[in-house]
Amino acid sequence: MSTVILTGLPVPGSPLEDELRSLGFDVRPVTGPEGAAAALAGVPADQRVAVVDSAFVGHPHALRLALTDPRFDACAVTGAFAVLPGARAALDRAAALAPAGAGPYADRLAAAVEADGTTVQRPELGTLVAAVPGTDAERAEAVAAVAAVDDEAVRLRTAVKSRDGFFTTFFISPYSRYIARWCARRGLTPNQVTTASLVTALIAAGCAATGDRWGYVVAGVLLLVSFVLDCTDGQLARYSLQYSTMGAWLDATFDRAKEYSFYAGLALGSARNGDDVWALALGAMILMTCRHVVDFAFNEANHDATANTSPTAALSGRLDSVGWTVWVRRMIILPIGERWAMIAVLTAFTTPRIVFYALLVGCAFGALYTTAGRVLRSLTRKAQRTDRAAQALLDLTDSGPLAELVARAVSHPARSLRLPFAVLGAVLVVAAACYEPFGSMTVVYAALLYALLSGDAVGAPLRGALDWLLPPLFRAAEYTTVLVLAVKADVPGALPAAFGLIAAVAYHHYDTVYRIRGGTGAPPHWLVRTIGGHEGRVLLTAVLAAVLASRAADFPVALTVTAVFVALVVLVESIRFWVSSGAPAVHDEGEPA
Repeated sequence: MSTVILTGLPVPGSPLEDELRSLGFDVRPVTGPEGAAAALAGVPADQRVAVVDSAFVGHPHALRLALTDPRFDACAVTGAFAVLPGARAALDRAAALAPAGAGPYADRLAAAVEADGTTVQRPELGTLVAAVPGTDAERAEAVAAVAAVDDEAVRLRTAVKSRDGFFTTFFISPYSRYIARWCARRGLTPNQVTTASLVTALIAAGCAATGDRWGYVVAGVLLLVSFVLDCTDGQLARYSLQYSTMGAWLDATFDRAKEYSFYAGLALGSARNGDDVWALALGAMILMTCRHVVDFAFNEANHDATANTSPTAALSGRLDSVGWTVWVRRMIILPIGERWAMIAVLTAFTTPRIVFYALLVGCAFGALYTTAGRVLRSLTRKAQRTDRAAQALLDLTDSGPLAELVARAVSHPARSLRLPFAVLGAVLVVAAACYEPFGSMTVVYAALLYALLSGDAVGAPLRGALDWLLPPLFRAAEYTTVLVLAVKADVPGALPAAFGLIAAVAYHHYDTVYRIRGGTGAPPHWLVRTIGGHEGRVLLTAVLAAVLASRAADFPVALTVTAVFVALVVLVESIRFWVSSGAPAVHDEGEPA
Protein backbone atom coordinates (compact mmCIF):
# COMPACT_ATOMS: atom_id res chain seq x y z
CA MET A 1 0.00 0.00 0.00
CA SER A 2 1.25 3.52 -0.82
CA THR A 3 0.47 6.56 1.29
CA VAL A 4 0.33 10.23 0.37
CA ILE A 5 0.44 13.04 2.94
CA LEU A 6 -1.70 15.88 1.61
CA THR A 7 -0.44 19.11 3.21
CA GLY A 8 -2.32 22.37 3.58
CA LEU A 9 -5.92 23.46 3.70
CA PRO A 10 -8.25 21.65 1.26
CA VAL A 11 -9.20 23.51 -1.91
CA PRO A 12 -12.96 23.42 -2.62
CA GLY A 13 -13.76 21.57 -5.84
CA SER A 14 -10.23 20.23 -6.34
CA PRO A 15 -10.08 16.74 -7.92
CA LEU A 16 -6.67 16.11 -6.36
CA GLU A 17 -7.73 13.60 -3.71
CA ASP A 18 -9.66 11.50 -6.22
CA GLU A 19 -6.69 11.56 -8.63
CA LEU A 20 -4.32 10.41 -5.90
CA ARG A 21 -6.64 7.57 -4.92
CA SER A 22 -6.92 6.53 -8.56
CA LEU A 23 -3.12 6.16 -8.55
CA GLY A 24 -3.38 3.71 -5.66
CA PHE A 25 -2.57 5.99 -2.72
CA ASP A 26 -4.14 6.12 0.72
CA VAL A 27 -4.64 9.86 1.25
CA ARG A 28 -3.97 11.37 4.69
CA PRO A 29 -4.69 15.14 4.86
CA VAL A 30 -2.73 17.33 7.33
CA THR A 31 -2.75 21.08 7.82
CA GLY A 32 0.96 21.83 8.09
CA PRO A 33 4.56 20.60 8.36
CA GLU A 34 4.12 19.48 11.97
CA GLY A 35 1.20 17.28 11.02
CA ALA A 36 3.12 15.94 8.02
CA ALA A 37 6.02 14.82 10.21
CA ALA A 38 3.61 13.03 12.55
CA ALA A 39 1.76 11.41 9.65
CA LEU A 40 5.05 10.23 8.12
CA ALA A 41 5.98 8.59 11.40
CA GLY A 42 2.83 6.51 11.14
CA VAL A 43 3.68 5.12 7.68
CA PRO A 44 5.71 1.86 7.72
CA ALA A 45 9.27 2.31 6.44
CA ASP A 46 8.87 -0.40 3.79
CA GLN A 47 6.11 1.46 1.93
CA ARG A 48 6.16 4.14 -0.72
CA VAL A 49 5.23 7.49 0.79
CA ALA A 50 4.55 10.82 -0.87
CA VAL A 51 3.98 14.41 0.18
CA VAL A 52 1.72 16.52 -2.03
CA ASP A 53 0.56 20.12 -1.57
CA SER A 54 -3.23 20.35 -1.37
CA ALA A 55 -3.15 23.36 -3.73
CA PHE A 56 -1.46 21.29 -6.47
CA VAL A 57 -2.86 21.82 -9.98
CA GLY A 58 -1.65 19.60 -12.77
CA HIS A 59 -2.22 16.69 -15.07
CA PRO A 60 -2.79 13.24 -13.57
CA HIS A 61 0.12 11.92 -15.61
CA ALA A 62 2.44 14.51 -14.07
CA LEU A 63 1.49 13.09 -10.66
CA ARG A 64 1.91 9.55 -11.98
CA LEU A 65 5.44 10.35 -13.18
CA ALA A 66 6.41 11.90 -9.87
CA LEU A 67 4.77 9.47 -7.48
CA THR A 68 4.67 6.00 -9.04
CA ASP A 69 7.86 5.39 -11.05
CA PRO A 70 9.56 2.35 -9.41
CA ARG A 71 12.97 3.05 -10.92
CA PHE A 72 13.90 5.91 -8.61
CA ASP A 73 14.18 6.04 -4.84
CA ALA A 74 13.12 9.69 -4.84
CA CYS A 75 11.18 11.60 -7.47
CA ALA A 76 9.53 15.04 -7.53
CA VAL A 77 7.67 17.64 -9.56
CA THR A 78 6.50 21.00 -8.31
CA GLY A 79 4.25 20.39 -5.31
CA ALA A 80 4.65 16.61 -5.20
CA PHE A 81 7.45 14.41 -3.82
CA ALA A 82 7.61 10.65 -3.34
CA VAL A 83 10.20 8.24 -1.96
CA LEU A 84 10.67 4.49 -1.93
CA PRO A 85 12.10 2.67 1.12
CA GLY A 86 15.64 3.31 -0.12
CA ALA A 87 15.26 7.07 0.47
CA ARG A 88 12.91 6.90 3.45
CA ALA A 89 15.60 7.60 6.04
CA ALA A 90 16.60 10.78 4.21
CA LEU A 91 12.97 11.89 4.07
CA ASP A 92 12.48 11.27 7.80
CA ARG A 93 15.57 13.34 8.59
CA ALA A 94 14.36 16.17 6.36
CA ALA A 95 10.86 16.11 7.91
CA ALA A 96 12.31 16.14 11.44
CA LEU A 97 14.22 19.32 10.61
CA ALA A 98 11.05 20.96 9.21
CA PRO A 99 12.90 22.75 6.39
CA ALA A 100 12.07 26.44 6.27
CA GLY A 101 11.84 28.72 3.29
CA ALA A 102 9.42 29.76 0.59
CA GLY A 103 7.51 27.47 -1.69
CA PRO A 104 5.45 24.33 -1.20
CA TYR A 105 6.40 22.05 1.69
CA ALA A 106 6.87 19.12 -0.70
CA ASP A 107 9.44 21.10 -2.69
CA ARG A 108 11.35 22.04 0.47
CA LEU A 109 11.41 18.41 1.55
CA ALA A 110 12.74 17.33 -1.85
CA ALA A 111 15.48 19.98 -1.69
CA ALA A 112 16.46 18.88 1.83
CA VAL A 113 16.58 15.21 0.81
CA GLU A 114 18.76 16.11 -2.17
CA ALA A 115 21.05 18.18 0.04
CA ASP A 116 21.34 15.13 2.30
CA GLY A 117 22.96 13.23 -0.59
CA THR A 118 19.99 11.36 -2.11
CA THR A 119 19.43 11.87 -5.82
CA VAL A 120 15.95 13.19 -6.59
CA GLN A 121 14.67 12.39 -10.07
CA ARG A 122 12.78 15.24 -11.70
CA PRO A 123 10.96 13.92 -14.78
CA GLU A 124 10.69 15.99 -17.94
CA LEU A 125 7.07 17.09 -18.14
CA GLY A 126 7.08 18.77 -21.55
CA THR A 127 3.59 20.20 -22.07
CA LEU A 128 2.23 18.65 -18.88
CA VAL A 129 1.43 21.01 -16.01
CA ALA A 130 2.51 20.70 -12.37
CA ALA A 131 2.08 23.85 -10.29
CA VAL A 132 1.12 25.18 -6.87
CA PRO A 133 -0.59 28.54 -7.56
CA GLY A 134 -0.57 31.11 -4.79
CA THR A 135 -3.57 33.21 -5.81
CA ASP A 136 -6.98 32.63 -7.31
CA ALA A 137 -5.84 34.22 -10.57
CA GLU A 138 -2.80 31.97 -10.78
CA ARG A 139 -4.97 28.95 -10.00
CA ALA A 140 -7.42 29.84 -12.76
CA GLU A 141 -4.50 30.22 -15.17
CA ALA A 142 -3.06 26.82 -14.15
CA VAL A 143 -6.44 25.12 -14.50
CA ALA A 144 -6.80 26.61 -17.98
CA ALA A 145 -3.31 25.35 -18.88
CA VAL A 146 -4.28 21.86 -17.74
CA ALA A 147 -7.45 21.96 -19.84
CA ALA A 148 -5.48 23.08 -22.91
CA VAL A 149 -3.33 19.91 -23.01
CA ASP A 150 -4.75 16.42 -23.54
CA ASP A 151 -3.20 14.39 -20.74
CA GLU A 152 -4.04 11.06 -22.38
CA ALA A 153 -2.57 12.10 -25.74
CA VAL A 154 0.71 13.03 -24.05
CA ARG A 155 0.73 9.77 -22.15
CA LEU A 156 0.23 7.78 -25.35
CA ARG A 157 2.86 9.74 -27.23
CA THR A 158 5.48 9.35 -24.52
CA ALA A 159 4.80 5.61 -24.31
CA VAL A 160 6.72 5.31 -27.59
CA LYS A 161 10.51 5.45 -27.63
CA SER A 162 11.81 8.84 -28.66
CA ARG A 163 14.43 7.17 -30.89
CA ASP A 164 13.51 4.12 -32.91
CA GLY A 165 13.89 2.62 -36.37
CA PHE A 166 11.97 3.72 -39.46
CA PHE A 167 9.83 0.58 -39.71
CA THR A 168 8.97 0.60 -36.01
CA THR A 169 8.24 4.33 -35.94
CA PHE A 170 5.98 4.47 -39.00
CA PHE A 171 4.55 0.96 -39.32
CA ILE A 172 4.25 -0.37 -35.75
CA SER A 173 4.11 2.37 -33.13
CA PRO A 174 1.17 4.31 -34.66
CA TYR A 175 -1.16 1.48 -33.56
CA SER A 176 0.83 -0.58 -31.03
CA ARG A 177 0.52 2.25 -28.49
CA TYR A 178 -3.25 1.76 -28.56
CA ILE A 179 -2.77 -1.96 -28.00
CA ALA A 180 -0.63 -1.01 -24.98
CA ARG A 181 -3.44 1.18 -23.62
CA TRP A 182 -5.96 -1.62 -24.23
CA CYS A 183 -3.72 -3.98 -22.24
CA ALA A 184 -3.32 -1.45 -19.42
CA ARG A 185 -7.07 -0.93 -19.07
CA ARG A 186 -7.55 -4.68 -18.75
CA GLY A 187 -4.90 -5.13 -16.12
CA LEU A 188 -2.36 -6.90 -18.30
CA THR A 189 1.29 -6.46 -17.35
CA PRO A 190 4.30 -5.86 -19.62
CA ASN A 191 5.71 -9.23 -18.53
CA GLN A 192 2.59 -10.99 -19.77
CA VAL A 193 2.84 -9.22 -23.13
CA THR A 194 6.57 -10.03 -23.33
CA THR A 195 5.81 -13.68 -22.67
CA ALA A 196 3.08 -13.64 -25.32
CA SER A 197 5.60 -12.22 -27.78
CA LEU A 198 8.05 -15.03 -26.98
CA VAL A 199 5.38 -17.72 -27.30
CA THR A 200 4.25 -16.28 -30.65
CA ALA A 201 7.83 -16.27 -31.95
CA LEU A 202 8.38 -19.85 -30.79
CA ILE A 203 5.21 -20.93 -32.60
CA ALA A 204 6.52 -19.09 -35.67
CA ALA A 205 9.81 -21.00 -35.37
CA GLY A 206 7.84 -24.24 -35.14
CA CYS A 207 5.91 -23.37 -38.29
CA ALA A 208 9.15 -22.60 -40.11
CA ALA A 209 10.55 -25.95 -38.96
CA THR A 210 7.85 -27.78 -40.95
CA GLY A 211 9.66 -26.94 -44.17
CA ASP A 212 6.34 -26.46 -45.96
CA ARG A 213 5.34 -23.30 -47.80
CA TRP A 214 2.26 -22.84 -45.63
CA GLY A 215 4.53 -23.09 -42.60
CA TYR A 216 6.85 -20.43 -43.95
CA VAL A 217 3.95 -18.07 -44.71
CA VAL A 218 2.39 -18.52 -41.27
CA ALA A 219 5.84 -18.16 -39.67
CA GLY A 220 6.38 -14.83 -41.42
CA VAL A 221 3.01 -13.50 -40.27
CA LEU A 222 3.51 -14.70 -36.69
CA LEU A 223 6.99 -13.19 -36.58
CA LEU A 224 5.50 -9.77 -37.38
CA VAL A 225 2.80 -10.30 -34.74
CA SER A 226 5.53 -11.18 -32.25
CA PHE A 227 7.36 -7.96 -33.11
CA VAL A 228 4.20 -5.89 -32.61
CA LEU A 229 3.84 -7.45 -29.14
CA ASP A 230 7.53 -6.83 -28.54
CA CYS A 231 6.97 -3.12 -29.14
CA THR A 232 3.78 -3.17 -27.11
CA ASP A 233 5.38 -4.51 -23.92
CA GLY A 234 7.78 -1.58 -23.65
CA GLN A 235 5.07 0.91 -24.52
CA LEU A 236 2.83 -0.63 -21.87
CA ALA A 237 5.63 -0.33 -19.31
CA ARG A 238 6.12 3.35 -20.16
CA TYR A 239 2.37 4.05 -20.40
CA SER A 240 1.61 2.60 -16.97
CA LEU A 241 5.09 2.96 -15.39
CA GLN A 242 5.18 -0.78 -14.72
CA TYR A 243 8.94 -1.15 -14.63
CA SER A 244 10.18 -4.23 -12.80
CA THR A 245 13.26 -6.35 -12.19
CA MET A 246 11.66 -9.34 -13.87
CA GLY A 247 10.60 -7.16 -16.78
CA ALA A 248 14.17 -5.97 -17.23
CA TRP A 249 15.40 -9.54 -17.40
CA LEU A 250 12.68 -10.69 -19.79
CA ASP A 251 13.05 -7.68 -22.06
CA ALA A 252 16.83 -8.03 -22.08
CA THR A 253 16.87 -11.67 -23.14
CA PHE A 254 13.69 -12.59 -24.97
CA ASP A 255 14.45 -10.60 -28.14
CA ARG A 256 17.56 -12.66 -28.75
CA ALA A 257 15.82 -15.88 -27.74
CA LYS A 258 13.04 -15.18 -30.24
CA GLU A 259 15.34 -14.29 -33.09
CA TYR A 260 17.79 -17.14 -32.59
CA SER A 261 14.98 -19.66 -32.09
CA PHE A 262 13.57 -18.54 -35.42
CA TYR A 263 16.99 -19.08 -37.03
CA ALA A 264 16.96 -22.62 -35.66
CA GLY A 265 13.42 -23.16 -36.97
CA LEU A 266 14.47 -22.03 -40.45
CA ALA A 267 17.48 -24.35 -40.36
CA LEU A 268 15.32 -27.30 -39.30
CA GLY A 269 12.77 -26.58 -42.02
CA SER A 270 15.45 -26.26 -44.64
CA ALA A 271 17.02 -29.56 -43.56
CA ARG A 272 13.65 -31.27 -44.10
CA ASN A 273 13.93 -30.20 -47.73
CA GLY A 274 17.49 -31.47 -48.08
CA ASP A 275 19.26 -28.10 -47.77
CA ASP A 276 21.57 -27.87 -44.74
CA VAL A 277 21.86 -24.20 -43.71
CA TRP A 278 22.91 -24.69 -40.08
CA ALA A 279 26.27 -23.07 -40.79
CA LEU A 280 24.50 -20.00 -42.20
CA ALA A 281 22.16 -19.87 -39.19
CA LEU A 282 25.10 -20.08 -36.84
CA GLY A 283 26.98 -17.45 -38.83
CA ALA A 284 24.00 -15.09 -38.61
CA MET A 285 23.78 -15.57 -34.85
CA ILE A 286 27.53 -14.98 -34.45
CA LEU A 287 27.46 -11.85 -36.58
CA MET A 288 24.46 -10.41 -34.74
CA THR A 289 25.89 -11.10 -31.29
CA CYS A 290 29.32 -9.67 -32.16
CA ARG A 291 27.66 -6.58 -33.61
CA HIS A 292 25.77 -6.03 -30.38
CA VAL A 293 28.92 -6.52 -28.31
CA VAL A 294 30.54 -3.75 -30.39
CA ASP A 295 27.61 -1.48 -29.43
CA PHE A 296 27.76 -2.46 -25.77
CA ALA A 297 31.54 -2.19 -25.39
CA PHE A 298 31.77 1.18 -27.15
CA ASN A 299 28.94 2.63 -25.07
CA GLU A 300 30.42 1.36 -21.80
CA ALA A 301 33.88 2.65 -22.70
CA ASN A 302 32.44 6.12 -23.29
CA HIS A 303 29.70 6.06 -20.65
CA ASP A 304 31.40 8.65 -18.46
CA ALA A 305 34.44 9.61 -20.53
CA THR A 306 35.60 13.21 -20.47
CA ALA A 307 36.28 15.38 -23.52
CA ASN A 308 33.53 13.66 -25.45
CA THR A 309 34.16 15.46 -28.72
CA SER A 310 35.63 14.50 -32.07
CA PRO A 311 35.38 15.63 -35.71
CA THR A 312 33.49 12.43 -36.49
CA ALA A 313 30.95 13.14 -33.76
CA ALA A 314 30.60 16.72 -35.00
CA LEU A 315 29.92 15.46 -38.54
CA SER A 316 27.31 13.05 -37.20
CA GLY A 317 25.67 15.93 -35.34
CA ARG A 318 25.52 18.02 -38.52
CA LEU A 319 23.96 15.10 -40.43
CA ASP A 320 21.35 14.75 -37.69
CA SER A 321 20.16 18.25 -38.52
CA VAL A 322 19.20 17.01 -41.99
CA GLY A 323 16.06 14.99 -41.30
CA TRP A 324 16.22 12.42 -44.10
CA THR A 325 19.81 11.41 -43.28
CA VAL A 326 18.74 10.35 -39.79
CA TRP A 327 16.29 7.80 -41.16
CA VAL A 328 18.67 6.58 -43.85
CA ARG A 329 21.44 6.00 -41.33
CA ARG A 330 19.07 4.17 -39.02
CA MET A 331 17.74 1.96 -41.80
CA ILE A 332 21.05 0.94 -43.39
CA ILE A 333 22.28 -0.66 -40.18
CA LEU A 334 19.26 -3.00 -40.35
CA PRO A 335 17.84 -2.40 -36.83
CA ILE A 336 15.52 -4.89 -35.25
CA GLY A 337 12.32 -3.62 -36.88
CA GLU A 338 13.71 -3.60 -40.41
CA ARG A 339 15.51 -6.88 -39.78
CA TRP A 340 12.44 -8.72 -38.53
CA ALA A 341 10.31 -7.32 -41.36
CA MET A 342 12.90 -8.52 -43.88
CA ILE A 343 13.09 -11.96 -42.25
CA ALA A 344 9.28 -12.28 -42.18
CA VAL A 345 8.79 -11.30 -45.83
CA LEU A 346 11.66 -13.42 -47.14
CA THR A 347 10.55 -16.39 -45.05
CA ALA A 348 7.05 -16.23 -46.52
CA PHE A 349 8.11 -15.86 -50.15
CA THR A 350 11.60 -17.36 -50.55
CA THR A 351 13.77 -20.05 -48.93
CA PRO A 352 15.70 -20.19 -45.64
CA ARG A 353 18.99 -20.04 -47.55
CA ILE A 354 18.00 -16.73 -49.15
CA VAL A 355 16.85 -15.44 -45.74
CA PHE A 356 20.26 -16.16 -44.23
CA TYR A 357 22.18 -14.76 -47.20
CA ALA A 358 20.22 -11.51 -46.90
CA LEU A 359 20.79 -11.45 -43.14
CA LEU A 360 24.51 -12.03 -43.44
CA VAL A 361 24.98 -9.39 -46.13
CA GLY A 362 22.77 -6.78 -44.47
CA CYS A 363 24.09 -7.30 -40.96
CA ALA A 364 27.70 -7.43 -42.13
CA PHE A 365 27.27 -4.06 -43.82
CA GLY A 366 25.59 -2.62 -40.72
CA ALA A 367 28.33 -3.99 -38.49
CA LEU A 368 31.12 -2.58 -40.68
CA TYR A 369 29.38 0.80 -40.91
CA THR A 370 28.83 1.23 -37.18
CA THR A 371 32.20 -0.22 -36.17
CA ALA A 372 34.10 1.98 -38.63
CA GLY A 373 32.32 5.07 -37.33
CA ARG A 374 33.12 4.20 -33.74
CA VAL A 375 36.75 3.47 -34.53
CA LEU A 376 37.05 6.88 -36.19
CA ARG A 377 35.43 8.56 -33.18
CA SER A 378 37.80 6.78 -30.83
CA LEU A 379 40.89 7.71 -32.81
CA THR A 380 39.95 11.37 -33.29
CA ARG A 381 38.77 12.20 -29.78
CA LYS A 382 40.93 12.90 -26.77
CA ALA A 383 39.21 11.30 -23.84
CA GLN A 384 40.26 10.05 -20.43
CA ARG A 385 38.40 6.87 -19.56
CA THR A 386 37.47 6.25 -15.96
CA ASP A 387 38.14 3.29 -13.69
CA ARG A 388 34.48 2.35 -14.03
CA ALA A 389 34.75 2.18 -17.82
CA ALA A 390 37.96 0.13 -17.63
CA GLN A 391 36.32 -2.33 -15.23
CA ALA A 392 33.22 -2.61 -17.40
CA LEU A 393 35.37 -3.46 -20.44
CA LEU A 394 37.31 -6.02 -18.41
CA ASP A 395 34.04 -7.63 -17.32
CA LEU A 396 32.81 -7.67 -20.92
CA THR A 397 35.94 -9.54 -22.07
CA ASP A 398 34.71 -12.55 -20.07
CA SER A 399 38.27 -13.57 -19.27
CA GLY A 400 38.56 -16.84 -17.35
CA PRO A 401 41.16 -18.44 -15.09
CA LEU A 402 43.76 -19.03 -17.83
CA ALA A 403 43.72 -15.38 -18.89
CA GLU A 404 43.84 -14.30 -15.24
CA LEU A 405 46.88 -16.49 -14.62
CA VAL A 406 48.68 -15.00 -17.61
CA ALA A 407 47.69 -11.44 -16.64
CA ARG A 408 49.23 -11.93 -13.19
CA ALA A 409 52.34 -13.66 -14.49
CA VAL A 410 53.43 -11.19 -17.15
CA SER A 411 54.44 -7.58 -16.86
CA HIS A 412 51.87 -5.09 -18.04
CA PRO A 413 51.95 -4.86 -21.84
CA ALA A 414 52.45 -1.67 -23.77
CA ARG A 415 49.04 -0.16 -24.43
CA SER A 416 49.79 0.25 -28.14
CA LEU A 417 50.66 -3.44 -28.57
CA ARG A 418 48.09 -5.38 -26.61
CA LEU A 419 45.26 -4.99 -29.14
CA PRO A 420 47.46 -6.10 -32.09
CA PHE A 421 48.68 -9.07 -30.03
CA ALA A 422 45.10 -10.01 -29.14
CA VAL A 423 44.13 -9.74 -32.82
CA LEU A 424 47.10 -11.97 -33.68
CA GLY A 425 45.97 -14.60 -31.19
CA ALA A 426 42.39 -14.53 -32.50
CA VAL A 427 43.52 -14.78 -36.14
CA LEU A 428 45.88 -17.65 -35.39
CA VAL A 429 43.31 -19.82 -33.59
CA VAL A 430 40.63 -19.23 -36.23
CA ALA A 431 43.13 -19.81 -39.06
CA ALA A 432 44.38 -23.02 -37.47
CA ALA A 433 40.81 -24.27 -37.11
CA CYS A 434 40.14 -23.40 -40.76
CA TYR A 435 43.25 -24.78 -42.42
CA GLU A 436 44.25 -27.71 -40.21
CA PRO A 437 42.41 -31.04 -40.41
CA PHE A 438 39.82 -31.79 -37.75
CA GLY A 439 41.50 -32.95 -34.55
CA SER A 440 44.91 -31.45 -35.35
CA MET A 441 47.04 -30.63 -32.31
CA THR A 442 48.05 -27.43 -34.09
CA VAL A 443 44.61 -26.05 -33.22
CA VAL A 444 45.23 -26.89 -29.55
CA TYR A 445 48.59 -25.10 -29.63
CA ALA A 446 46.94 -22.11 -31.33
CA ALA A 447 44.24 -22.09 -28.63
CA LEU A 448 46.96 -22.06 -25.95
CA LEU A 449 48.66 -19.14 -27.69
CA TYR A 450 45.29 -17.39 -27.91
CA ALA A 451 44.81 -17.82 -24.15
CA LEU A 452 48.32 -16.42 -23.56
CA LEU A 453 47.86 -13.36 -25.77
CA SER A 454 44.32 -12.63 -24.58
CA GLY A 455 45.50 -12.83 -20.95
CA ASP A 456 48.36 -10.49 -21.80
CA ALA A 457 45.87 -8.04 -23.35
CA VAL A 458 43.86 -7.68 -20.12
CA GLY A 459 46.88 -7.42 -17.83
CA ALA A 460 46.54 -3.64 -17.49
CA PRO A 461 43.48 -1.36 -17.18
CA LEU A 462 41.61 -1.08 -20.48
CA ARG A 463 41.84 2.68 -20.99
CA GLY A 464 43.25 2.76 -24.52
CA ALA A 465 41.38 4.47 -27.34
CA LEU A 466 40.50 1.15 -29.01
CA ASP A 467 40.44 -1.19 -26.02
CA TRP A 468 36.65 -1.44 -26.38
CA LEU A 469 37.35 -3.66 -29.42
CA LEU A 470 38.67 -6.45 -27.18
CA PRO A 471 35.27 -7.84 -26.06
CA PRO A 472 33.87 -8.18 -29.62
CA LEU A 473 37.22 -9.55 -30.79
CA PHE A 474 37.12 -12.30 -28.16
CA ARG A 475 33.46 -13.06 -28.98
CA ALA A 476 34.28 -13.39 -32.68
CA ALA A 477 37.30 -15.62 -31.98
CA GLU A 478 35.42 -17.97 -29.64
CA TYR A 479 32.22 -18.26 -31.67
CA THR A 480 33.99 -18.63 -35.02
CA THR A 481 36.36 -21.30 -33.71
CA VAL A 482 33.42 -23.38 -32.50
CA LEU A 483 31.63 -22.89 -35.83
CA VAL A 484 34.65 -23.90 -37.91
CA LEU A 485 35.43 -26.98 -35.82
CA ALA A 486 31.80 -28.09 -36.08
CA VAL A 487 31.94 -27.68 -39.87
CA LYS A 488 35.27 -29.53 -40.09
CA ALA A 489 33.90 -32.42 -38.02
CA ASP A 490 31.54 -33.09 -40.95
CA VAL A 491 29.22 -35.33 -38.93
CA PRO A 492 25.46 -35.11 -38.39
CA GLY A 493 24.46 -33.01 -35.40
CA ALA A 494 27.75 -31.12 -35.03
CA LEU A 495 26.41 -27.77 -36.27
CA PRO A 496 23.13 -27.89 -34.28
CA ALA A 497 25.17 -28.76 -31.17
CA ALA A 498 27.51 -25.85 -31.87
CA PHE A 499 24.45 -23.62 -32.33
CA GLY A 500 23.25 -24.62 -28.87
CA LEU A 501 26.65 -24.04 -27.27
CA ILE A 502 27.07 -20.59 -28.77
CA ALA A 503 23.48 -19.69 -27.87
CA ALA A 504 24.16 -20.60 -24.22
CA VAL A 505 27.40 -18.61 -24.14
CA ALA A 506 25.78 -15.65 -25.93
CA TYR A 507 23.06 -15.60 -23.28
CA HIS A 508 25.78 -15.28 -20.64
CA HIS A 509 27.33 -12.38 -22.54
CA TYR A 510 24.01 -10.54 -22.91
CA ASP A 511 23.28 -11.17 -19.23
CA THR A 512 26.62 -9.59 -18.34
CA VAL A 513 25.82 -6.51 -20.41
CA TYR A 514 22.44 -5.88 -18.83
CA ARG A 515 23.76 -6.34 -15.31
CA ILE A 516 26.42 -3.72 -16.01
CA ARG A 517 23.83 -1.42 -17.59
CA GLY A 518 21.69 -1.74 -14.48
CA GLY A 519 24.59 -0.59 -12.30
CA THR A 520 24.92 -3.86 -10.40
CA GLY A 521 28.18 -5.02 -11.96
CA ALA A 522 29.09 -8.19 -13.82
CA PRO A 523 28.01 -11.71 -12.85
CA PRO A 524 29.92 -13.22 -9.90
CA HIS A 525 33.48 -14.19 -10.61
CA TRP A 526 32.87 -17.81 -9.68
CA LEU A 527 30.43 -18.09 -12.57
CA VAL A 528 32.96 -16.89 -15.14
CA ARG A 529 35.56 -19.27 -13.73
CA THR A 530 33.12 -22.19 -13.66
CA ILE A 531 32.27 -21.88 -17.34
CA GLY A 532 35.92 -21.30 -18.24
CA GLY A 533 36.01 -17.82 -19.70
CA HIS A 534 36.24 -17.29 -23.47
CA GLU A 535 39.82 -18.58 -23.69
CA GLY A 536 39.04 -21.67 -21.62
CA ARG A 537 36.09 -22.61 -23.81
CA VAL A 538 38.14 -22.16 -26.99
CA LEU A 539 40.84 -24.42 -25.58
CA LEU A 540 38.29 -26.98 -24.40
CA THR A 541 36.66 -27.14 -27.83
CA ALA A 542 40.03 -27.59 -29.51
CA VAL A 543 41.01 -30.34 -27.05
CA LEU A 544 37.67 -32.13 -27.54
CA ALA A 545 38.25 -32.08 -31.30
CA ALA A 546 41.76 -33.49 -30.85
CA VAL A 547 40.68 -36.23 -28.43
CA LEU A 548 37.76 -37.22 -30.66
CA ALA A 549 39.66 -36.95 -33.94
CA SER A 550 39.33 -40.68 -34.64
CA ARG A 551 35.64 -40.79 -33.69
CA ALA A 552 34.24 -37.49 -34.85
CA ALA A 553 30.70 -38.81 -34.48
CA ASP A 554 31.08 -38.25 -30.72
CA PHE A 555 32.03 -34.58 -31.18
CA PRO A 556 28.37 -33.38 -31.29
CA VAL A 557 27.74 -35.23 -28.01
CA ALA A 558 30.69 -33.46 -26.39
CA LEU A 559 29.49 -30.07 -27.63
CA THR A 560 25.96 -30.81 -26.42
CA VAL A 561 27.18 -31.76 -22.94
CA THR A 562 29.23 -28.56 -22.78
CA ALA A 563 26.26 -26.51 -23.96
CA VAL A 564 23.94 -28.04 -21.37
CA PHE A 565 26.47 -27.46 -18.58
CA VAL A 566 27.01 -23.80 -19.55
CA ALA A 567 23.28 -23.20 -19.99
CA LEU A 568 22.36 -24.70 -16.61
CA VAL A 569 25.01 -22.80 -14.66
CA VAL A 570 24.32 -19.51 -16.39
CA LEU A 571 20.53 -19.73 -16.33
CA VAL A 572 20.29 -20.74 -12.66
CA GLU A 573 22.49 -17.82 -11.58
CA SER A 574 20.82 -15.40 -13.99
CA ILE A 575 17.30 -16.26 -12.81
CA ARG A 576 18.42 -16.05 -9.18
CA PHE A 577 19.81 -12.57 -9.77
CA TRP A 578 16.98 -11.10 -11.84
CA VAL A 579 14.27 -12.14 -9.42
CA SER A 580 16.25 -10.95 -6.40
CA SER A 581 15.80 -7.64 -4.62
CA GLY A 582 19.23 -6.54 -5.80
CA ALA A 583 18.31 -6.51 -9.48
CA PRO A 584 17.79 -3.07 -11.08
CA ALA A 585 14.18 -2.01 -11.69
CA VAL A 586 14.80 -0.75 -15.21
CA HIS A 587 13.21 -1.16 -18.59
CA ASP A 588 15.73 -0.91 -21.37
CA GLU A 589 15.21 2.13 -23.59
CA GLY A 590 18.11 1.44 -25.89
CA GLU A 591 17.69 -2.09 -27.11
CA PRO A 592 20.44 -2.68 -29.66
CA ALA A 593 19.73 -2.90 -33.36
